[in-house]
Amino acid sequence: MSDSGNDESEKKGWFGRLAGGLKRSSSQLGAAIADLVTKGPMDPAKLDMIQDALVRADLGYDLAHRVTTVISLGAYSQGITPEEIKSVVAAEVVKILRPVAKPLVIEDGKPFVILVAGVNGSGKTTTIGKLASKLAAEGRKVVLAAGDTFRAAAIDQLKIWGQRTGATVIAREQGSDSASLAFEALSEAKAAGADVLIVDTAGRLQNRTELMSELEKMVRVMKKVDPAAPHAVLLVLDATVGQNALSQVEAFGKTAGVTGLVMTKLDGTARGGILVSIAEKFKLPIHFIGVGEGVDDLAPFAAQDFARALSGIE
Repeated sequence: MSDSGNDESEKKGWFGRLAGGLKRSSSQLGAAIADLVTKGPMDPAKLDMIQDALVRADLGYDLAHRVTTVISLGAYSQGITPEEIKSVVAAEVVKILRPVAKPLVIEDGKPFVILVAGVNGSGKTTTIGKLASKLAAEGRKVVLAAGDTFRAAAIDQLKIWGQRTGATVIAREQGSDSASLAFEALSEAKAAGADVLIVDTAGRLQNRTELMSELEKMVRVMKKVDPAAPHAVLLVLDATVGQNALSQVEAFGKTAGVTGLVMTKLDGTARGGILVSIAEKFKLPIHFIGVGEGVDDLAPFAAQDFARALSGIE
């Protein structure tokens, strides 16, 4: 079989997983619009109901308004089917997501430093492990820094990922100073000629100022070793928190200078539409999405696939 055939089947396999992962989100959307679809003229009351249904699906007011504006125009003025609404939703979602669907480009920083932030339980350490696995598979020399020094479990988890992926793990005792660890990790990774250094951070809530200042300090001390570091700051978001993710992006953006997003746990929620709201509001690159626990369940973000899966288009 040719490589292109393999690529095609891989794409289909991933889309199947993505569609399955977003089933709760697409089903909620489908159920909401199925009840509203009627024959006959599209009156303002029907349009308002469709708009409300889309807002309830976490797609945001602006997108909902644009969808109902499209529906109110000539082509659908005499009625619309659920499939037609899904197509309009998908088309509008793609317009928002396409500009932010950007791969994480690993430049030749030697090492290229990736700082990974997020609240506790967002899937941060697991995401780091999956990312390390991908980079190692590309033949890159990866170093992991266990910067979540508050939790012994996070340090242990990172060590396990290091064993799985062949990455070197730099860790200290629980309770150690995370900024000092970041400084040492970057110095050691540089001396070892590593291609990539991925730095874990403590899962801090966006409203805990002392933990947020610790994150700022980590960024500051790394710049002493390499003024350009960190080269990427990834914020890992848990899709199941819904609207709360918006305030997380805002707070971490101010503190750590977030350069890109990873959204996890899309398979565990009916609120996958929140990614669209985040994209529309912040315009930050979305690098990866996760729809499961396996290493292969973290994949580069593709706008068209996500829009189709979210809208329930097979």
